[in-house]
Amino acid sequence: MRVLELRNVEKTYRLSDNQKFQALKGINVSFGSGELVSIIGESGSGKSTLMNLIGGLDSDFSGELLVAGRNIGNFTERELDIYRKNKIGFVFQSFNLISHLSVLDNVTIAMTLANVSKEERIKRAKEILNDVGLEKHIYKKPNQLSGGQKQRVAIARALINNPEIILADEPTGALDSETTVQVLDIIRDIAEKGKLVIMVTHSERVAAISSRVIEISDGQIIDDKPGVILEENTKLNYISNDGIKKNKQNLSFISAIKLAFLNMKEKKIRNILVSLGASIGIMSVIFLLALGNGVKQYFNDTMSRHVNQLVIEVNMPKNAENNQASENNFRPPMMPMVGEKRPFQQSDIDKLSAINHVTAVEKGFNIISIGSNSLTYGKSNCHLLLVGSISSNITNSNIKEGRLPKNNEIIINEMVARKLDKDVVGKKVTLNILINQHYMHEDFVVSGIYTSGNNDSMSNMEIVMLNYADLESLCKRNNFDFKPTTVYLLTNSDKYTKGIKSKIEELGYMGSTQEMMASMFTEMIDIITYVLAGISGISLVVSAIMILVVLYISVVERTKEIGVLKAIGARRKDVRRIFVSEAFLIGLFSGVIALGLSLLLMFATNLVSNRKFNIDIVIMNSWYAVFGIVVSIVISMISGMMPASKAAKLDPVESLRRE
Repeated sequence: MRVLELRNVEKTYRLSDNQKFQALKGINVSFGSGELVSIIGESGSGKSTLMNLIGGLDSDFSGELLVAGRNIGNFTERELDIYRKNKIGFVFQSFNLISHLSVLDNVTIAMTLANVSKEERIKRAKEILNDVGLEKHIYKKPNQLSGGQKQRVAIARALINNPEIILADEPTGALDSETTVQVLDIIRDIAEKGKLVIMVTHSERVAAISSRVIEISDGQIIDDKPGVILEENTKLNYISNDGIKKNKQNLSFISAIKLAFLNMKEKKIRNILVSLGASIGIMSVIFLLALGNGVKQYFNDTMSRHVNQLVIEVNMPKNAENNQASENNFRPPMMPMVGEKRPFQQSDIDKLSAINHVTAVEKGFNIISIGSNSLTYGKSNCHLLLVGSISSNITNSNIKEGRLPKNNEIIINEMVARKLDKDVVGKKVTLNILINQHYMHEDFVVSGIYTSGNNDSMSNMEIVMLNYADLESLCKRNNFDFKPTTVYLLTNSDKYTKGIKSKIEELGYMGSTQEMMASMFTEMIDIITYVLAGISGISLVVSAIMILVVLYISVVERTKEIGVLKAIGARRKDVRRIFVSEAFLIGLFSGVIALGLSLLLMFATNLVSNRKFNIDIVIMNSWYAVFGIVVSIVISMISGMMPASKAAKLDPVESLRRE
């Protein structure tokens, strides 16, 4: 049965200075199944070139090289990969075993590239290794084997996908005489079972056991003579004529990950150090995000403790002319205008009362002034920045000393207490206030001292608060109409608070100044956090360069391994996928290490902050962990693209020549 036919095959190499060298000249020869062919000739005669063409490692030739009736010179790159995977089995003089893989993995790798199931490929490999006498050595590494054992592993690898053609390049060149006999017996047995075996050799002993000897010189066949007669044994099942299209399974991503992991174990110390170095930048980003989150949450929690969550403050929107600061009267952003605010009309209160889940409405009044409002106690006088009414928004946590005011009582903050007298609680004071151009004086009793907690901006202001009814009565006694400048909406559950605030904005009203300041502060924390995280992220560029360099070195170190993979049918995509998988694993390990370091640093930082301030200043969010690991993987894989592409583009013939 004719398996292979060459018709007028010629191969020319382009040399420097536009010179050419013709390595093969008009080769016409055919081969049948069950033949054991030796191709002999001097070095440089064209033997290896012919072998590379038959093996599909080089398809740049003229003429026809027919396998199963198809000219492989017309094959696409994909078809050549499938051809090498299914039709050809290579046996190399120097064995070309992958050093960090076990005997079993070296044999099964060709089936791994074909995405054959693990159970099937292990079963098949054990059967073949048993046939070549290596059943007791399947878990050993190549460096634990003798030369003859290595060559038998190479033969088993060549047979694993049941190819029609076995190509052996000086299969006994690196063996002693006793081992040579053992290997030749195996090769002869392969041919007797129906395979076409073609050997390139200088050895007369090898030629002597061949059924056919072809001599080549200066790129031409000069002799083709029969050798010994082989015995006929039961033939194996051949791959059918459409075998090139039959097996289209390729290396899966999971298999590539497993191969990449085995490869990385060979250089585990280097890869651990690379992962550790790359993790530093990721750790910095994760930790800074967690720190910003902790600071922000601490601020929000502090604000929440001093504000009743069931009360929503509403203010009228400012007039257009009040929204702009004049050139000579600049005011900071978010700062309310000094003076009286627009009052609420009954129609406004009715609209706000109609909002869903609002259970009650409280009227309030706030006025900010400089110099016009003051509080007098004996000979002491304190100018007030803010005079406001008490609302349900004030919680017990706001009372540092005393109690909330009743009728004809006021509450002052710590700044006012310091300016008047430490023992002013329970004493009578005089409030001097200007409302609607009416300057009024009224005596009140100080019921307590108000604190704004850790809100430094509020604690530095002079603030007096009293009941709205007392303000209303004061204005009536002075014969002018008094209207609220603030409204407080009450609800029975904090789950409605967010929806009510959204509706307030939709109706065109404003929230509390305190909330706007808190929002601004939170936004500032976010900006600072992201800027610092971005600065830390610059180290990720260094990590990326480091990973790129390491993978480039890996490509150089494993050039011959890449050639072997391509010889047994690996596609460019498969080789690229293996190296990208290594980059993926480096990124994954880096991200996990970074997360572990971040958690340790968070624990240490919170230990100190709890002892000093009784708070957790660093709060990790699960999103930060996912973000850190994903960014680490993405950066590593991007860094690995160039080395992976370089590995995929390596010429298999040149790669196999690399020592």
